[in-house]
Amino acid sequence: MITLHHLNDSRSQRVLWLLEELGVPYEIVSYTRNKETRLAPPELKAVHPLGKSPVIEDGDRVVAESGAIVEYLTATYGDGKFTPAPGTDDYWRYVHFMHFAEGSAMLPLLLALYTGPLGDAAAPLHPRIFGEIENHFSYLESKLEARDFVTGDSLTGADFQILFVLEAANANGLLEPYPNLKRYVAAMQARPAYQRALKHGGAYAYAPKS
Repeated sequence: MITLHHLNDSRSQRVLWLLEELGVPYEIVSYTRNKETRLAPPELKAVHPLGKSPVIEDGDRVVAESGAIVEYLTATYGDGKFTPAPGTDDYWRYVHFMHFAEGSAMLPLLLALYTGPLGDAAAPLHPRIFGEIENHFSYLESKLEARDFVTGDSLTGADFQILFVLEAANANGLLEPYPNLKRYVAAMQARPAYQRALKHGGAYAYAPKS
C-alpha cells in the first residue's frame, strides 16, 4: 500500500491526481500549513529530513520531490502508461517538460510570490521576474497550440508536472493572455481522476471554483 504524505495547497496534488489516474490503492496522511508562515508542520521531518510534501512511502521505500515521485510511480505502476517510448521524439519532449516545470517555469512565479510583500522595494526586480514569466508562458502557449497534452497524444508525467505551475499562475491572474494555457488547465481539471483527487485530498486553493 502506497502512503502519500499530503500537504494542503502543495505539489502533492500532482501525486494525488497521478495515483487516481493509475488506479492503484493508496492511503493519505494529511498535514496542514501553518496559517501565518504557510510552511509545512514539523511532523513531516519524521517522514523525510527535508520536512516537505509530497513524500510517499511504498513498503520500505521513501521517495520525496514531486518529479521523482511521478517518475517512480509511472515506472513502478504505470505498465507503460504516462511515459512515451524511450528514444522517441515524444520521449525527449517528455523529459524536457518534466524538468522545465520546476527548473524554469516555477522559479519566476515563486519570486513574484516572495517579493510581493515588499511592495515598491521589489519594483527593480519586476521587469526581470515578469519578463521571465512571459518568456516561459509564451513558450508553453505555442507548444500547446492545437494540442491536448504537453507530449504526444495522451497524458504523460509531464502533464502532472506542468499543471501545478499553470494552476498557480492562473490563481494569480497570470494566464489571461494565454488562451491555450487556460484551455489546457480547464481540460486537465475536468478529468474524472483529477476530480476524485480533489474529493479525497480535501480543499485545494488552485481547484476550479464551483
